[in-house]
Amino acid sequence: MKTFDWPGLMRAGLRGLGLRPAEFWALTPAELLIMLGQGSGSAPLSRARLDALAAAYPDTDPGDGPHEA
Repeated sequence: MKTFDWPGLMRAGLRGLGLRPAEFWALTPAELLIMLGQGSGSAPLSRARLDALAAAYPDTDPGDGPHEA
């Protein structure tokens, strides 16, 4: 099982990235690694791709009209 070097990650996050403790602990390990440049290496989601995903998977059924309260 892979373990994390928490003291090293805390130094990198708090000193290197200038995060506050609450900001550091609010991150997932994956988010912290990406911020440190050690992430997956995949390109971030572009606005165009987000729009395409939102159109393909809308939050509501397209047949539903506006709902009145």
